[in-house]
Amino acid sequence: MPTLKRGLTLLVTVAVTLLGLLLVTFLIGRVVPIDPVLSALGDRANADSYAQMRTQLGLDLPLWQQFLRYVGDVLQGDLGTSVLTSRPVLEDVLRVFPATMELATVAVVIGAVLGVPAGVFAATHRGRWPDHAIRLLGLIGHSVPIFWLGLMALLLFYAKLDWAPGPGRVDVFYEGMVDAVTGIVTVDALLAGETDIFWNALQHLVLPSAILGLYSVAYIARMTRGFMLDQLRQEYITTARVKGLSETRVVWRHALGNIAVPLITVIALSYAGLLEGSVLTETVFAWPGLGLYITNSLLSADMNAVLGGTLVVGAVFIALNMLSDLLYRLLDPRAR
Repeated sequence: MPTLKRGLTLLVTVAVTLLGLLLVTFLIGRVVPIDPVLSALGDRANADSYAQMRTQLGLDLPLWQQFLRYVGDVLQGDLGTSVLTSRPVLEDVLRVFPATMELATVAVVIGAVLGVPAGVFAATHRGRWPDHAIRLLGLIGHSVPIFWLGLMALLLFYAKLDWAPGPGRVDVFYEGMVDAVTGIVTVDALLAGETDIFWNALQHLVLPSAILGLYSVAYIARMTRGFMLDQLRQEYITTARVKGLSETRVVWRHALGNIAVPLITVIALSYAGLLEGSVLTETVFAWPGLGLYITNSLLSADMNAVLGGTLVVGAVFIALNMLSDLLYRLLDPRAR
C-alpha cells in the first residue's frame, strides 16, 4: 500500500508539472507580439483569408477553450506545423534532438569524469592552494559567457593553431554520406562501418562538448566538494582513521561512497541543464541541434517551433528529474 501511494503521488506530481508546463508555453504563445495568422499566411493576406485561418487555428475561441484544444493536440503528439520548414514540429524536433543529446552526453561525461575528482581533491585540501585553485576555476566556469568562450576557442584552436576542425558536426565533404539511423553521427558512422566519418565527427565533437562540459565541471566539482566536506566531518570517518585505514580508502571508498546517491541527482540535473542550455553553444558552433533549431525559429517568428521545442526540453527535464528521484530511492534504502 505505501508503494502504491508513493506511485500515485509521483504520477499526480508529474501530471501537475506537465500541466503547468503546458500552461506556461500556451501563455507565452499568446503574450508574445507575433500574430500566428500572419506568420502562416504572410503580411499580405486579405481579410477573408485572415479570418478563415484565425478560425482554423481556433483563435476565435475563448482562451480557456484554446488551452484545452492545445492540451488535446499536444497529448496526440501534434505540436503544430513549422512555418520555417513546413513540416510538423514534432518531426523536426525528433530530427534535431539527437545532435543536442550527443553534445550534452559527452559534455556531462566530461563534467563527471573531471568534476568529481576535482571536488574530492578540493575537499581533502580545504583552505590550501589546490582548493582555492579549483574553486577559482569553478567560478570562472560559471562566470565566463559561453558564447564568448566558444568564439575564443574557435579563434585559437581552429583559426590560429588549426588543431580543431571548424563548426558543424562533420566536414562538408562527409555530409549526407551516412544514413541517419539514430541521428547521432558518431554512432551512425560506426553502424555503417565508416571509420573516417566517425573520427571526423569525433573531432568536430571535441571542442563544443569541452566548452559545454566546462560548465558541468564547475557545477559538479562545487557540489562534490560540499558533499565531501560534510562527510569528512562525520564520526565514522574519524573512526576509520583511528582504525588505521589508509587515507585513500577513507576518502575514495567510504566518504565518496556515501555521497554517490546525491551525486547521481546532481549529475542528472546537470545533464538536463546541458540539454536545455546548449542554445548558445550550438549557435556558435553551427551545431544542428535543438538549440539552434529554436534560435532559427525564433528569428523567423516561427512560434510553433519555438514553443514545441521549449515544451520538449521541459518534458525531458521533468523525465530526468523523475529518473534521478527513482534512482535515489533504489540506491538509498533510507529514501524508500
